[in-house]
Order: sequence, then structure tokens, then C-alpha cells
Amino acid sequence: MSEQKNTLAALDIHEIMQTLPHRYPFLLVDKVTDYKVDDYLIGVKNVTVNEPCFTGHFPHRPVMPGVLILEALAQATGILAFKTMNELPDENSLYYFVGIDSARFKKPVEPGDQVILKVKLLKRKKTLWKFDATAEVDGNIVCAAQLMCSKQEI
Repeated sequence: MSEQKNTLAALDIHEIMQTLPHRYPFLLVDKVTDYKVDDYLIGVKNVTVNEPCFTGHFPHRPVMPGVLILEALAQATGILAFKTMNELPDENSLYYFVGIDSARFKKPVEPGDQVILKVKLLKRKKTLWKFDATAEVDGNIVCAAQLMCSKQEI
């Protein structure tokens, strides 16, 4: 009997940049380690001290702003949505972050941390998508929320 190897669907930064319109300093997903279309995505955000937010948040103790953690999670949902739709963004539409429910921040994220972004598709209705999202550092949840996003023609 042959062993079947479970292969992961991964994306590098070049594939992410084809899938998301964001660029420095606002591209917050460094890689995708696994995803399944119409189901889930696991991504990575490497937090470094030279990121622009840390000059003011906070100079004496750098902490990644919670809104940026939520934005990283929203970007992960965008990657999953575009992969699920089997399309890339174009100049005629944008994928907007439209809602946050039950957001909770459990621990601060600091330079040197590697944030694991986990998003799971809960439901999709026309252009509206709803996801469960968690951010983890060293296996501990640092942020959890339900996110809603929508693809809109511009």
C-alpha cells in the first residue's frame, strides 16, 4: 500500500503581490503556508522593528497596533477570496474590509514575533464574505475576530 503525502498549497511574496493590490508599508502578509479554496488560509506576518508604525507606537516599547493585526487578517481573507473566485484584482474593482465583529486582543505583538494568520470562510453571499479570523504568536491567540469583506466595482 502506498503512502499518500499531504501537500500544502503555499504562496510566496511574489504570488501574494499578484493577488493583493497592497504595497509597502501596507502589505502585511509575507507568505501563505497553506490554503484550501472556499475554506481556509494560513498566512505569516513577520514583525520587524524597522516597520514605520513602531516609531510612534510606542517609542519606549514597540507594539504592533491592533488595527494592523486586523488589517493583516483582512488581507489574508482577500487572498483566500481571490483564490476562491479564481481571479486577480484589477483596476475596476476593490476588495474592501467592511466589518468587524467580536474583535478581541489577548496579548501584544512585538518586533521579532511571527504572527500566524488563520482565516476560515464562514459564508459567502453575492459579493459579501464572512470569516472567522485568528492571529497567533508561538501558538497563543493574540487576536480573534469575525471579519466581513466585499468585492466592489469602482
